[in-house]
Amino acid sequence: MPHFIAEYSGNLESEADFDGLFANVHKVLGNSGVFPLGGIRSRAIRHDTWRIADGQHDYAFVHMTLKVGSGRDLATRKQVAETLFETIKAHFAPLQEKRLLAVSFEMTELNPDLNFKHNNIHAFLKGES
Repeated sequence: MPHFIAEYSGNLESEADFDGLFANVHKVLGNSGVFPLGGIRSRAIRHDTWRIADGQHDYAFVHMTLKVGSGRDLATRKQVAETLFETIKAHFAPLQEKRLLAVSFEMTELNPDLNFKHNNIHAFLKGES
């Protein structure tokens, strides 16, 4: 954990730099001291059907969710979320200057009893250092 998911309107396909966004997200989360690098994952999901507002203009959206495991206090989660949202806004600022774009972000904490994981990435990364 955490998992960063960016859902976006299909009309951003050629304009949004998700690789750059993910590099920035991983840097912020990795440098936070809150999350292990081996647990950070990012992905983008394109939506080809959407409607925003009156539907009369070339509106676009990016909605991002950061899903985190439980156990961190609210103040810690809030600090990371605020720092990450500032990074997100800075990333999309040039695009937002050129087009109508709604940018939103939320952090959600997963239920510890219903969150299951199995991977070998943490061990791999420890072996590399």
